[in-house]
Amino acid sequence: MDNSIPAAICRYLKKQHVLSLCAGTPPWCANCFYVFNEQQQVFWLMSDAATRHGMLMQAQPLVAGTINGQTRSPMLIKGVQYQGVIVRLAGEQASRARSAYIRRFPIAASAQAPLWEIAIRELKMTDNTLGFGSKLRWQHESV
Repeated sequence: MDNSIPAAICRYLKKQHVLSLCAGTPPWCANCFYVFNEQQQVFWLMSDAATRHGMLMQAQPLVAGTINGQTRSPMLIKGVQYQGVIVRLAGEQASRARSAYIRRFPIAASAQAPLWEIAIRELKMTDNTLGFGSKLRWQHESV
């Protein structure tokens, strides 16, 4: 059975570049630049492990957040809510993710912060261009 993320959601995620990341209990949120890897169904981001959200996500790896653009018209609103599991990458996985991240954000080439991977477990996209309140949903097959 094909469990691909719907094409409309993938197109949207590839066009955006910042996600909100909420971690821990009580929750703390941060905004992070990200790269979406459609084939692996993951987000890659760079963040210092010593930040408040970094410490929280190491202690409790279930995270959630949003990805959205900015519009003034309610009929043009598009956005994604996500939930996933985050891990700090190491070795070859970190090298591949860092290469993709630096291709997207060349300014990050000199950054020393670690790369993280959010294995996406659930996505819900609101797309008012399809009709007010229209939703597209996806869940990982393991959910």
